Amino acid sequence: MSAPTPEPAGLEHTALGGSPTSPASADSARASLEALRAEIAKAVVGQDPAVTGLVVALLCRGHVLLEGVPGVAKTLLVRALASSLELGTKRVQFTPDLMPSDVTGSLVYDARTAEFSFQPGPVFTNLLIADEINRTPPKTQSSLLEAMEERQVTVDGIPRALPDPFLVAATQNPVEYEGTYPLPEAQLDRFLLKLTVPLPSREDEINVLTRHADGFDPRDLGAAGIRPVAGPADLEAARAAVEKTQVSAEIAAYVVDICRATRESPSLVLGASPRGATALLSTARAWAWLTGRDYVIPDDVKALALPTLRHRIQLRPEAEMEGVTADSVITSVLAHVPVPR
Repeated sequence: MSAPTPEPAGLEHTALGGSPTSPASADSARASLEALRAEIAKAVVGQDPAVTGLVVALLCRGHVLLEGVPGVAKTLLVRALASSLELGTKRVQFTPDLMPSDVTGSLVYDARTAEFSFQPGPVFTNLLIADEINRTPPKTQSSLLEAMEERQVTVDGIPRALPDPFLVAATQNPVEYEGTYPLPEAQLDRFLLKLTVPLPSREDEINVLTRHADGFDPRDLGAAGIRPVAGPADLEAARAAVEKTQVSAEIAAYVVDICRATRESPSLVLGASPRGATALLSTARAWAWLTGRDYVIPDDVKALALPTLRHRIQLRPEAEMEGVTADSVITSVLAHVPVPR
């Protein structure tokens, strides 16, 4: 099977590179977030589009589905991001015998007090790595729905708030389906972005081997020199600035026209929903702010259309057999929907 499709040109060419500062303004918050790429590059070679996608998701308070073959540093990427942002992170390996309480937490009986107390699960963190999420049954997959949508977990009828920021970075293998449970459409729709993590180029792979030969240990990010260059305060300042990014009526109509065109595509049995349209507008605003503008242009929408919509549409079986992909359908839609002037 061919390597996953790379992200659109917009995500590939973001100029990230700055210096850590206190979030005194939106500009200083942007500079702090821009420093992430150089910092994460100390542990992860390449994968710049995935780094940018994760930052966009954090700005939009969304979640990310990372798809790539084993061994392309999906988990390391999220861990390096957490270290660079000074955020907590926990990892859950999803397996067929994993129970919902293993993720959310449960009530534990304390013999000393003769009372039940709540033992928080790994979901109580800032960045949750849900490794191979499609290897656990739907009952356990659904345990994340409330956490992802409501930012809380309800145990024994009591809602318990999750930390802020909170992001689920779920990974899945695109080539091995034996013993897996495909994510239902309702859960896929909860992910803001689906990012493909491709195999590295020859030069990047040589760089990876050279680092390992020089003693790089992916389990010790501190030894790799990764340090916090931004933090939760920077994210808050950045989110506030993103919410002020202007969207014209023409841009809003352009987003709607793109999503409506997917619903009319003969290759699809399911097009993008209104939630998909709001997600695309949200990610385009974050992208516009990251690139230094306070208003959205059509290129911002185009840059984020693939990662925002590819998991929200469903191909017809006959189209899939003919080699049609979700990315090719979206690319065709972008080529045919009139661009506002």
